[in-house]
Amino acid sequence: MIQMFTSVAERQSIYHYTAVDIKGDSLPLKSFEGKVLLIVNTASECGFTPQYEALEKLYKTYRAQGFEVLAFPSNDFGGQEPLKGVEISNFCEKEYQTTFPIFEKSHVKGPEQNPVFRYLSHKELNGRVGVSPIWNFQKYLVNRKGEVVEYYLPTTSPTSGKVIRQIEKLLHEAQ
Repeated sequence: MIQMFTSVAERQSIYHYTAVDIKGDSLPLKSFEGKVLLIVNTASECGFTPQYEALEKLYKTYRAQGFEVLAFPSNDFGGQEPLKGVEISNFCEKEYQTTFPIFEKSHVKGPEQNPVFRYLSHKELNGRVGVSPIWNFQKYLVNRKGEVVEYYLPTTSPTSGKVIRQIEKLLHEAQ
């Protein structure tokens, strides 16, 4: 059941959630407080998988300014994430030299939806976006306050002008 919030003051932020990283350790998303986040559902055998390279480029470019990429592998679309556990991070590191955080494989849609993606995709919870992932590599942009501000479809490159402009705008906003 989705908890409904009636006012902005009651709404939660992404920082109210905890996710399990690829090694099986719980990681409170509060540890990313004050940073701009690009949260992406990923898969290793998708036509969009090369976006890992663009995500890493973004991460390296903006990390020092308070930017993080958080990858959440999922097998929800076409069975395109057959790998498990550290096999996923090993693949990402070997094929795309990724260094950003990768979380455990989970559902990003449906009744078993990861609570992080439930928050990201339900306007009743986040106050702005009401779109669940339609395929692998859907992206959600979160400001320094932990609020969802935008989403990008899988066809939008992480290094597209509109994504970069929005990231830069959020990085320059006061906390």
